[in-house]
Amino acid sequence: MKPSQPVQPNRLRLGCCGSMISPATDRVGVEIIESLTRFGFDYIELSLSDTAALSLPEFNRLKQRIGNSGIPCEACNNFFPARVRLTGSEVKLSLALEYAKAAMERAAELGARVIVFGSSGAKNVPPGFPKAAAWKQLVELLQRLGSIAAPYGITIAIEPLNQKESNLINRAAEGLELAQAVNHANVQLLIDYYHLMMEQEDSGIILIAGPVIRHVHFAQVDGRIFPTEANENYLRFFGVLRQAGYAGRCSIEAYTQNFAVDAPRARKLIAGLTSAGRAAETNWCFQPTM
Repeated sequence: MKPSQPVQPNRLRLGCCGSMISPATDRVGVEIIESLTRFGFDYIELSLSDTAALSLPEFNRLKQRIGNSGIPCEACNNFFPARVRLTGSEVKLSLALEYAKAAMERAAELGARVIVFGSSGAKNVPPGFPKAAAWKQLVELLQRLGSIAAPYGITIAIEPLNQKESNLINRAAEGLELAQAVNHANVQLLIDYYHLMMEQEDSGIILIAGPVIRHVHFAQVDGRIFPTEANENYLRFFGVLRQAGYAGRCSIEAYTQNFAVDAPRARKLIAGLTSAGRAAETNWCFQPTM
């Protein structure tokens, strides 16, 4: 494999997933949005399944709050709730598509450009159901979702989740294979540093997948918390992303016990890493820093 030619460093657009930080009363994740403005973030990433569940007056208040904050909602995670089955013998594709269309309409109203497709509770393969059949179900679903997303200018980003969280699409290589099987311009790939580390996946996959990477998630692996200090793995990760030609969005998807302290430190750290990371080495594996 020949690595891509290095490109000039560009600062990624930096965002934050609100639903892992906001109090339990705010499952959408919007409560941190005014703080993100002060801390210099570019956008917020909100929970789509919880946004879709809002009443119309609640949704209109959410939209107004986002507009008043000065921080756009450019991405949404938590696409499908667990109650909407996507694999197995109980799948009703028409119901899944009906839900997805309504959810995407709301995401588009908020200005989202990317919707993350992880949704482990909805897509995990039921016991005894063939994984090959579940794979085919996801291919058909995502092909249909791509067609729904296209008029809105939204990209569905497949998120591989580590084996502790999901029993299907665990590695970035599998996510890439799924995106290639779907073969739709509006269905691409997400690279999540935390899940890459958990799976100990070779970094070469980022170079291979570079043309289809449309979103990035980032967190310190130990505790899945906000990263606040640089290390070799971080430098290499952002170096490989830059060599692969990625210059899009990066959301912190992490927990914190002190958001007011950790958020600005993490934003400063990642901004520095994306502009000063070293040239990528090929064929190395992420090493745990726990």
